[in-house]
Amino acid sequence: MQTAHHSLHGAVDKWLAPTFTHPARVARFCRSHVTGARYVCIEGWHDGGAIAIIFFRHDDGTWNVFPPQARRPSMSAARLAA
Repeated sequence: MQTAHHSLHGAVDKWLAPTFTHPARVARFCRSHVTGARYVCIEGWHDGGAIAIIFFRHDDGTWNVFPPQARRPSMSAARLAA
């Protein structure tokens, strides 16, 4: 797995393709109050006007346009074995 394809920079390049004449900028950076997941809103400009995309940080360090799955309670035999 290549890190460049899953970094925030790589995700912005893939989805917004910023250039010198059409740059991208961070509009907002915060955490979800519900899940605690980090997300970043990136704004870019294209011939059709402004566009904004929200990128979510996943537990494995990747940035994606879809939010991470909520953690659910689970049991495993490894935890119970002593």
